[in-house]
Amino acid sequence: MSECKTLYVSDLDGTLLNHDATLSDYTKNTLNKLISYGIDFTVATGRTTDATNKIMEDIHLNIPIISFHGAIIYDVNQNSYIKVYKLAAESVNHIITALKSHGVSALMYELKDDTLIAYYESLEQKHMYDFVEDRKARFDTTFEQVNDFSKVSSDHIMYFALGDTYERIKPVYDELKKLPGINMSIINNTYSNDFWFLEIFSAEASKQHAVTFLRKTYGYKKIIGFGDNLNDLPMFKACDVRVAVKNAKDEVRAAADYICESHDENGVVRWIENEYEFGGVFTD
Repeated sequence: MSECKTLYVSDLDGTLLNHDATLSDYTKNTLNKLISYGIDFTVATGRTTDATNKIMEDIHLNIPIISFHGAIIYDVNQNSYIKVYKLAAESVNHIITALKSHGVSALMYELKDDTLIAYYESLEQKHMYDFVEDRKARFDTTFEQVNDFSKVSSDHIMYFALGDTYERIKPVYDELKKLPGINMSIINNTYSNDFWFLEIFSAEASKQHAVTFLRKTYGYKKIIGFGDNLNDLPMFKACDVRVAVKNAKDEVRAAADYICESHDENGVVRWIENEYEFGGVFTD
């Protein structure tokens, strides 16, 4: 790990990734060049750890990644989970009850003995079926069907993900929003206007807490964060400098200190490259 005391941390979808949900060759080459020059860089995303690892496999990451909205911090070099925020068993039971009462399908993620499994009861909803098939094909995610979520031990559950229309998942959100011990993110899918995600995780888990953990663990003096969507606002709270891509939501642009080029214009790496090469605006 370098002696650099500045950490650059970027969201993935809509920020570092282009509209095809991939890293451009320019972004890959530039990131690896910058890391070889000594910058510290990582990503903070709502994506699963296995998906994030696959997407970033060509990048020589030198800092642990933040996945599942901060529920997991994973060291890609040591292949180890260094921080995991699990849901309390009581919270898991409440969430399962709410899902059943509203007849909504979900994925329930378990991390046990460093093995990540996504459970599902049904894939009758096309949104969920397509999502699971895509993750199997692209990221080799492990899925397992069960008849009843409540039959799975609640001791190692750390995440629930619902993908459906806003009208179907909003009642679940409304029922659970007063439940103590949990945090939730409800956002429109970056790549499909009629597909929404409701993600449920421990109240101790957030991009903000995860970035703060990296700051304290590795002694960073400043952290520069890049984002585009509402779920990046908590991360911005943990950053000294906030940069929104040009295609970001209005609320994210308003919270940013700087606006960089869009995700389809390699905005994140161009901004870092310019700051690194020309001394930028950040001095100790």
